[in-house]
Amino acid sequence: MDTQVGNKFRLGKKIGGGSSGKIYKGTDIQTNEEVAIKLEDRRTDHPQIQRELKLYKILLGGTGIPHVRWYDVERDYNVLVMDLLGPSLEDLVNQCGGKLSLKSVLMLADQMIKRIEYVHCKSLLHRNIKPKNFLMGMGRHANKVYIIGFGHGKKFIDTNTHQHISHRENKSLKRTGRYAHCGREQGRRDDLESLGYVLMYLLRGSLTWEDLKGGTERQKYEKISEKKVSMPIEALCHGYPIEFASYFYYCRSLCFDDKPNYAYLREIFHGLFKRERFQFDYVFDWTTPKYQQSQHSKEPAHVPGPTHKPNNTLRLPIANARGHPVHGSYSRHLISFISTSTRCLCFTIEFDRSLMSQGEQSKKKSMIIHGEATCTERKREREREREREREREREREREREREEGEVTKWSKLIHDKLKHLE
Repeated sequence: MDTQVGNKFRLGKKIGGGSSGKIYKGTDIQTNEEVAIKLEDRRTDHPQIQRELKLYKILLGGTGIPHVRWYDVERDYNVLVMDLLGPSLEDLVNQCGGKLSLKSVLMLADQMIKRIEYVHCKSLLHRNIKPKNFLMGMGRHANKVYIIGFGHGKKFIDTNTHQHISHRENKSLKRTGRYAHCGREQGRRDDLESLGYVLMYLLRGSLTWEDLKGGTERQKYEKISEKKVSMPIEALCHGYPIEFASYFYYCRSLCFDDKPNYAYLREIFHGLFKRERFQFDYVFDWTTPKYQQSQHSKEPAHVPGPTHKPNNTLRLPIANARGHPVHGSYSRHLISFISTSTRCLCFTIEFDRSLMSQGEQSKKKSMIIHGEATCTERKREREREREREREREREREREREREEGEVTKWSKLIHDKLKHLE
């Protein structure tokens, strides 16, 4: 295989792959930027890259959607070049000892639900939700979750009738058996239920049906489907916060063409996050050692100023024109000093009147007046900012009340549906 692709990119080492092709790290020859290059054999029975390309174009511009840089056919391969991303959640779980903490899973869940919501808002289904298809970004985007792997994607709105696709039973499980739906035509509810299995996998480190065997792939996935259908939600979520069971109950209460309430699902996990008193600081299990090291490296040996003077008063030594320390009678005056954080701090500066000319004293008075004026203006600005913050808080409170109304409505709906099923 040539080491160059289309005279535009240089092929590097292999970094991933599966049934849909192989993924290599590459380099843009002109800009020297690192990219991801996906190669798919044109002779494959089920080509996926062209479908992926079509869906990526529909999703273009969304948060957590990688940018497609180039597509073409090179010799025996379909080639797709995209932004290079970081490790997958599968890689990170393995890196962290086989499972993740509740805090990390909840922070991931919030972003993952948003990614699926965006895909659905474009009338698309992913249909291959699994840890390998969620990647973290790189550099300043290292805390952002990206969603990839749209080779099995599908529109759920018929382009001719503009109606939701019809429901079909007895669909066989295809791929990603550990996380996939339960043997029926997939809809939006199934993407979300599959995400629930992914979250439980991240927490538990395994799923009870992942080791099931079969003579053929079809038989294997049929066994997985039977296991999922027969396993109560309580058994799947046993030993974990009840919010995960609530998530599954909601997903399974949806009809095939129902539009999910994504805000409600996120609110389920937000409530758990608050109850556990976690901080949404984007410090994940795999970033904790790096985070602690960076905190130590940023810690200065000595920081003068307010840190050592709780009353925000600092006495600065004054030297005369020759650089000698000042002696004699002093008079203290307050001037304003604006720090880099825009906080107005007052410092006590001692002046030696006997060493100052009349012009210097006049200049000093001007500095004091200017400093006091600046401080007054800063106080006014802070008061205006506090008022704006109070208004934002009132708006957030109104938004919370609206969301709580939605949560109450959907909770009642789930309860009624479950009661009806009983």
